Amino acid sequence: MTNLTLSKCCVDSTLHGGLRPAFFAGRKSTHLRISTKNYYMSDYAKGLEGVTANESTLSNVEGLAGRLSYLGYHIDDLVENCCYEEAVYLLHRGKLPTQAELDAFKKELASHRTIPQGVIDFLHAAPKEASPMDVLRTAVSMLGLYDKRAKIGEPDQDANREVALSICAQIGTIVAYHHRARQGLDLPPVREDLSEAAHFLYLSTGEEPGEQAIKTLDIAYILHADHGMNASTFSARVTVATLSDFYSAITSAIGTLKGPLHGGANEGVIKMLNEIGELDKVDAFIEDALANKKKIMGIGHRIYKVLDPRAPHLKKMARKLTEELGEPKWVQMSERIAELMKEGKGLNANVDFYSATVYYSLGLPTDLFTPIFAIARASGWTAQVLEQLEDNRLYRPLTKYVGPQELVPVPPIDER
Repeated sequence: MTNLTLSKCCVDSTLHGGLRPAFFAGRKSTHLRISTKNYYMSDYAKGLEGVTANESTLSNVEGLAGRLSYLGYHIDDLVENCCYEEAVYLLHRGKLPTQAELDAFKKELASHRTIPQGVIDFLHAAPKEASPMDVLRTAVSMLGLYDKRAKIGEPDQDANREVALSICAQIGTIVAYHHRARQGLDLPPVREDLSEAAHFLYLSTGEEPGEQAIKTLDIAYILHADHGMNASTFSARVTVATLSDFYSAITSAIGTLKGPLHGGANEGVIKMLNEIGELDKVDAFIEDALANKKKIMGIGHRIYKVLDPRAPHLKKMARKLTEELGEPKWVQMSERIAELMKEGKGLNANVDFYSATVYYSLGLPTDLFTPIFAIARASGWTAQVLEQLEDNRLYRPLTKYVGPQELVPVPPIDER
């Protein structure tokens, strides 16, 4: 007979037609502890959909309402009234900074931008055709080799907070330096007098960026900073929950973000728009895609059942940028695709759909779209890792076994 010892349990009998315990990891008072020799779940949640795995104060993703907030501040208000550094401060420190605190924080972030020479050497040596996300993943992992604070075991949270800032500051340097190194260009020296968004644009191009470009990228950074228990955040928390080091957790997150079903979707959007080519070809393309059950990148979201609250901000920027460039067809095509998908499938555009056009209009190459997502999301990943370690519990979900129920004897090798 199964023996269950529960300190707190919530049973959901409405999902998947069976009883399913919802597991809580976070506060020690809400752990569900199971002691059993032979425990089988009557059903399961494929992809962990609907399963609550932890508690967090960082971001609230309200799918039915189409609302996103960081520590209680609506994303719309943050975009209108804050810079990206304020969002990072909020996620890391739990409150919005005063002007003096923000000034000091900007200086502290900027002071961490320099990366080790060994990592720079790797960026020069990496294959020129290598994916920037692969290079970023490897380079972030390498950072841990040069950081004596990168230790496994019981966490030193003061040291980890310093590591978190280092990662947020260095990840942009890595992406920009690799982009220039693969072109055989010189690497501009790191500066400390620019914002995070301005510094990335400067390192990438070697030129002073314009105010509109800086503001656009800064807003994109805010919108991408954190987003609940998404796939990459989950992988970061799972990794650090083993008491592995901070850099291993962020490396896991980058590897997860790389996939086209997660961060890589924005690259797919531009490829799709280039494939379509012209506005008058959109309807036929979408009709054919739907008839052949092809996925339309940037449309639909796992959590949001209404419009992604980040999409309108990016749509507004995309429209302005494409008009300034004299290439409005990109956003016009996007708007037509969104209209057809809403009418035909009841699906809305997500954050990737318009961010692709924004980055494209800023003159950034397509294969940098996902690394830029990673630069912004590093603030959320690092905050989530710090939060995980405050009250850590190893993630260990169960598996619904569907293999042979009866034990099968192993036949001699000559009888197989």
